[in-house]
Amino acid sequence: MNYAQIRKFDVTNGPGVRTTLFVSGCTHKCDGCFNDEQQNFNYGNEFNKETEDEFIKYTLNPQIKGVNILGGEPMQQTKDNTLLNLLKRIKKETAKPIWLWSGYTYEQIISDPKKLELLNQVDVLIDGKFQIANRNISLKYRGSSNQRVIDVKKSLKENKVITII
Repeated sequence: MNYAQIRKFDVTNGPGVRTTLFVSGCTHKCDGCFNDEQQNFNYGNEFNKETEDEFIKYTLNPQIKGVNILGGEPMQQTKDNTLLNLLKRIKKETAKPIWLWSGYTYEQIISDPKKLELLNQVDVLIDGKFQIANRNISLKYRGSSNQRVIDVKKSLKENKVITII
């Protein structure tokens, strides 16, 4: 897996100060994508063990309230277990909540075993492709009105989508 950027301290994505990973690679090609250079799976740097350890170190900072995973498309990082292993380490070693942005809908994700495996590590999912026709800059944590902010754990438990915003 390649990544485009790591933000040690991010205050623009999610509540509070967070550590953010932007993965590389996305096939959605949403019109108006603000990370279009990150659509190439080879963009950026290789996410290796050293990078993973550094990311975990960042998240252990007491100022960090949670972790964000964006892209590119995190749910397309299933050719290996790099992202899954990172998410598991975050849960085990930091217990910080994980927010993940995906162009896939919740329903599409839970129907794919590899994507569901990633989702099981996530606390909040912002789902759905960015739609320029539904762009709304006043929305919290998302760019278009079709996207949902979903409580993953409650949704999986209740077998229906539970939004938090």
